[in-house]
Amino acid sequence: MKAIGRAGQVVGLTVPAVAVMMELTGRISSGPMLSMLVFSVCCFGIGRILEGYAGS
Repeated sequence: MKAIGRAGQVVGLTVPAVAVMMELTGRISSGPMLSMLVFSVCCFGIGRILEGYAGS
């Protein structure tokens, strides 16, 4: 469970960098970029919760 939580955090930290790079190269507009950022925040938060429960 701790590994799944850590993986969620890594995904949550990787997605914003990918979203910014895609927006800078013109592959996506601001709307989909915002959706990717919201997804990454949710993924990081859920990963942090899972990691916290696994440590208890």
